[in-house]
Amino acid sequence: MSRTQILLGGVLAVAAVVGGWWGRPQPAPDSSLPGLVASMPVATITVYVSGAVNSPGLVSLPSDARVADAVAAAGGALPGAGLDLVNLAAPLVDGEQVVIPVASMAPGGSSVPVDDGMIRLNQASAAELEALPGVGPVLAQRIVAFREAHGPFRTLEDLLDVPGIGEAKLAAFREAGVVP
Repeated sequence: MSRTQILLGGVLAVAAVVGGWWGRPQPAPDSSLPGLVASMPVATITVYVSGAVNSPGLVSLPSDARVADAVAAAGGALPGAGLDLVNLAAPLVDGEQVVIPVASMAPGGSSVPVDDGMIRLNQASAAELEALPGVGPVLAQRIVAFREAHGPFRTLEDLLDVPGIGEAKLAAFREAGVVP
């Protein structure tokens, strides 16, 4: 055998060993450390739950909580709560307010919200928004367009993102009983 053949054989042998090592299956993760994952901190959020719940107020929940979790943390819904008017599966965001409306039974058994005099930004038409102090047709349409483009308002402060609404107008909306 020539020196080149020996060298080539050695290179092939090394390649076979490296290839065998590289392609071998990896061992399963060690499950003997069960406390390691459980000890990792879980992010929490705080939301304000109000309306037809047993214990309205601030509740702290895991960051992946849903509206139903917030209602449960606030002691559950009161009899007559309009839970079918709320998306219980909606994810929560830190700092938001969850309002559980009161409902009354209408003829035929369907639930309808009680008229509490509040203007609900996420349901109001442009014409209804024009009834607010300082809101004309242009601003009402901006509010509706913003809501359609970005989804429902989660807090009243979200209105500050609508062009033409500042702190003074936001304060006037609060006084007028505007809610998300």
